[in-house]
Amino acid sequence: MDQSETPAPRRTSAGKLMLIAMTAVLLGALMIKHDLSADSGPPPQPVPAAAQPGAPPTATPSANPSHDESPVMRRSQPVRIKIPKIKVDAPFIGLSLNASGVLEVPPAADRNLAGWYSDGITPGARGNAIVLGHVDTMMGPAIFWGLGSLKPGDTVEIARVDGSVARFAVDSVEAFPKDAFPDERVYGKTTDAQLRLITCGGVYDKKAKDYKDNVVVFAHLLPPT
Repeated sequence: MDQSETPAPRRTSAGKLMLIAMTAVLLGALMIKHDLSADSGPPPQPVPAAAQPGAPPTATPSANPSHDESPVMRRSQPVRIKIPKIKVDAPFIGLSLNASGVLEVPPAADRNLAGWYSDGITPGARGNAIVLGHVDTMMGPAIFWGLGSLKPGDTVEIARVDGSVARFAVDSVEAFPKDAFPDERVYGKTTDAQLRLITCGGVYDKKAKDYKDNVVVFAHLLPPT
């Protein structure tokens, strides 16, 4: 991974149109697939009632809140994610679009690995930083197995290549059917620094060999301590 500091380029009107198109592509790309046999499926992962489809946000009236006088950090690539509440401590891998224009997912061979969209917002910078992780693999529970059990106020720490640590507080945890994923709510423009942690959840469909929902954690950047 290139750890050099690269400022975000200024977007032209054409660039904005490309960004909108790419966001639409990411919607389908964030549905993390699982190559599990049809005659066996994983046990239910912890997804509390507050994170079930149709439930109201568990923290603020909006899962994309505006935080007055919010801190913003300069662009710097993430190197490690820690979520103390669910004992996550894992390195990052940069994700890019494949030949079909779909965002890649972290390799399933490594269950303790998070991925971030390397052409997007870095965690801590202004906007929505997107982080993906498997809920499980053929080998068992993976990095985001306990993601649905997070509560408002729980913290996420992301160490960055410049030596700084971006600390986020969870605003809400929700689950959405994959065929009705709210892309604007998850990826929409924000005036502050926010984080989206995304994995699979809900009922496992043995026929489709996939989960029916996505679990999304909405979080905002905390002031430095």
